[in-house]
Amino acid sequence: MITAGRFEIFKQGGRMKYHALILWSISFITFLFMWGCKEDPKEEDGTCDMENPNCNDGLVCAEVQNAEPMCLAPVKIVGHVLNISDDAPIEGALIQARDANGAAAGTSAVSDAEGAYELIVPAVRDAEGKPLSTNSDYTLAAQAQGFELFPTAVRPSLPIDVSTSVANGDSEYAVENAITTIKLFPIQDAADSLGIISGTIESDNCAGILVVAEADASGVVGFSDSECEYTIFNVPAGTYTVMGYAVGVQLTAAEATVATGNETVDVDLTVSNNALSTVSGNVNIVNAPGDAETSVILAVESTFVEGTALAQIPPGLRVGPITGQFVFENVPDGRYVVLAAYENDFLVRDPDQSIGGTSIVHIQVPDPDSGNNIVLPESFKVTEALEVVSPGAEEPTQVDDTNLILEWVDDSSEQSYEISVIDALGNLIWETTIDGVSGSETASVMYAGDPLEEGMYYQFKVTSISNGGSPLSTTEDLKGVFYK
Repeated sequence: MITAGRFEIFKQGGRMKYHALILWSISFITFLFMWGCKEDPKEEDGTCDMENPNCNDGLVCAEVQNAEPMCLAPVKIVGHVLNISDDAPIEGALIQARDANGAAAGTSAVSDAEGAYELIVPAVRDAEGKPLSTNSDYTLAAQAQGFELFPTAVRPSLPIDVSTSVANGDSEYAVENAITTIKLFPIQDAADSLGIISGTIESDNCAGILVVAEADASGVVGFSDSECEYTIFNVPAGTYTVMGYAVGVQLTAAEATVATGNETVDVDLTVSNNALSTVSGNVNIVNAPGDAETSVILAVESTFVEGTALAQIPPGLRVGPITGQFVFENVPDGRYVVLAAYENDFLVRDPDQSIGGTSIVHIQVPDPDSGNNIVLPESFKVTEALEVVSPGAEEPTQVDDTNLILEWVDDSSEQSYEISVIDALGNLIWETTIDGVSGSETASVMYAGDPLEEGMYYQFKVTSISNGGSPLSTTEDLKGVFYK
């Protein structure tokens, strides 16, 4: 029997337990809410943490000039991927923005059924949130099954200045122009004969890595995106060693076998415990202005096309500007071609391979004899380039091949000139030899090859020849590019 007094205590105790249960439930629900949902990330002044961005949906944490980072509307590169043959949209292309060092920047994208894509890229802002020109240039890379990789040395990706982006209300800043439309060259009969190798790169530094499936001294190229995933399209049937290349990243090589066309093989790449290496050497600049400076790159050997200087360069494997000694640090394992004066700096590697310091240098990293500290035994001889006048003196130039004049600055001591034209795929299209000129600041020749293909990119190269038949100089590796 329960007395009135004891009943009152029971009721109070039950009420206390009931209240406690309610409080515990509220606390648990609050915990779940806080754990599963974002708090309002912004302080009253709208600042955020770049290392731990917690911005509301639709906003990004962006650097602000002379101020703390803020949650702001994103900056986007918007465009389409099209078949260069007929402007048909390409669905399923992978697109990535790259920074000045070739590393992946911002988000990656896959083109939709209309070929459309959009990328969010970092951009320094002013106090009002508008993108500034500071470090705002990006280039684009794209690849798709059945199409050639973009870009190549002959068909470069032009810089996109996101400070020119236009505000779309308060939701975003977007840049869309002719450069953000990417047109890819189709590979004949690729759909039925070529496979795909793809996977994940399990590394802290995993975005923008050059990934190469290598076999028989040649390689098929892809790149990793901002989600650490890579894809190599258009892989012929065969067995491959899959390698990843970027400064400071050492990955374990993996084996992959593509048995038939249209097959996708999954191969993940993991971090290797092998030590990174150092590659050092010297350049010797001769017959050039006294203040001349150049650069040196390491290109992946299996992607190098002899005679055209076309090659794939991993992110970060470049040193410059230099005038003498150079050092590459944190070089991953692999086989490389060392190229001096590859970029547009009015200098070229001396083309006369009968003298020292002019041959193409191939290295293995690590070196079988010297290990992880590789010293090139001979200096690169670098000389002043033959300057291109037109077309393609500054950037790729659209031309009419019915009256196409190739023009360059005259070499002062030449006997003759050798001229060649290659297409964006490295194929020789036309070549000729002409006598040297005198009394003129420039030399030129009219293109007399087959009609140019509309939309295709080309490059002309010129080599001056001495009285004794030795090469004197050449036009630069990345100039003289044009398209119809």
